[in-house]
Amino acid sequence: MAGVDISGRLIGLLSVRGEDLGSEWADRVTGSLGGRVSRAEVERELQEIYTALVAALGSGSVDGRAEEFGEVRALLTELSRNRALQGFTPTETAASVLALKEVLAPSLEGKKSDVSAYLQFAGLLDTLGLFTIEVYTRTREELISAQAEQLLELSTPVVKLWDGVIGVPLVGTLDSARTMVVMEKMLQALIDTGSEQAIIDITGVPAVDTEVAQHLLKTVVAARLMGAECTISGIRPQIAQTIVALGIDFGDIVTKATLADALRHALRCSGIAFSRTAPQAGTR
Repeated sequence: MAGVDISGRLIGLLSVRGEDLGSEWADRVTGSLGGRVSRAEVERELQEIYTALVAALGSGSVDGRAEEFGEVRALLTELSRNRALQGFTPTETAASVLALKEVLAPSLEGKKSDVSAYLQFAGLLDTLGLFTIEVYTRTREELISAQAEQLLELSTPVVKLWDGVIGVPLVGTLDSARTMVVMEKMLQALIDTGSEQAIIDITGVPAVDTEVAQHLLKTVVAARLMGAECTISGIRPQIAQTIVALGIDFGDIVTKATLADALRHALRCSGIAFSRTAPQAGTR
């Protein structure tokens, strides 16, 4: 069969220069990575890929998507994920595979069979190179998504302001995804601290529209289902005017201009006496 003949010729071409070919491949890849990965590590990765590649070619297939190349793809998946986590570009990642074409080219003897085999091999490496980019892209998307979730967690802290009172200072835009995080963290904090009062401070929220208001209302309702009452603080004049203009109704939800006012209200609701009278001069 022609496929078997081409595969056999490819194995022969890959074996012409033996270890020299693998060494040159490792040198080229290490150079393309700017020395950010040790040559020893690159050589180990490529040696595993080379061995699996030769074994797959031995089956007579030159289709990189075929089952016979499953181990090759598995090794390339590991390599691509590592490159993505290390901060390399898609081009630098694919170069680890495509560099083998440049390394193998000098081994050609000008025979028609060699050229035909090399062209088949180049197509195979192109397929595997595209595969590495696909894996790289998925890994980067997963990494970015994970980082976004971590930033979301960090940007939505829940703090204990007093015994029985927790606060959720919000900064930035409040969307559906963030609302869910706020709800989960606040409800868990209510359970962990045994609090019955929660203050949602929107001083750092640039604007309040109908959507943001709906998100706030959902959060308050969720807290009430847990037996806690919420106070919304940080209602600045501009926000108050916007809320009125939009016809947004917060119902019986308590709103305060500042966090201090909200805390005083929460303490009173908790039965804690709080005096606003400043100490007189000369008293200690």
